[in-house]
This record gives sequence, C-alpha cells and structure tokens, in this order.
Amino acid sequence: MSRQLIANYTFADYATFRAAFDRDSEDRGRNGMTLLQLWRENPTSAWALYQISDAKAAQDYLSGAAGVFNAQAGVSAVRSHLVETA
Repeated sequence: MSRQLIANYTFADYATFRAAFDRDSEDRGRNGMTLLQLWRENPTSAWALYQISDAKAAQDYLSGAAGVFNAQAGVSAVRSHLVETA
C-alpha cells in the first residue's frame, strides 16, 4: 500500500512561493515527503502531490515546522489530504 499527500497552497505571489518551496525541499524530504508533482492552478494557488514514506513525520511537519516555510513563502492557507492507493 502506497501513501500520498495532496496539498493545496494559497499564497500572495507565485514567484515568492516557488522560491521558498524549492528551498524547502530538503526539509520536506527529512520529514518523509517526496514531491511527485507540482501544479499551478492560478496566480495565487498551487497543488502538490507527495509520496509519503513516514505519515506521522509528514503530518507533524505540516502541523508544526512547515509554519516557517509558510511564512517565508507567503502562504495564507494550506489544505492537505493523506490518501492511500486502494
């Protein structure tokens, strides 16, 4: 069974978001999250699909340490869903 996490980010400026997102790659990786795909929905929204190797670490990161990333990236809201292949 494989786990993925789908996240929707709302932000003020895509360039600021993307630069911070790229810088945060190593931190996400240390927390069990590997980016599979990033989609830009519109100028203030993007979706990310992650492969999850450690669900607890990923959820702990999203509810805590990701706050630093969110502040640097200008993120005003994040919605995420942990899913498994059926």
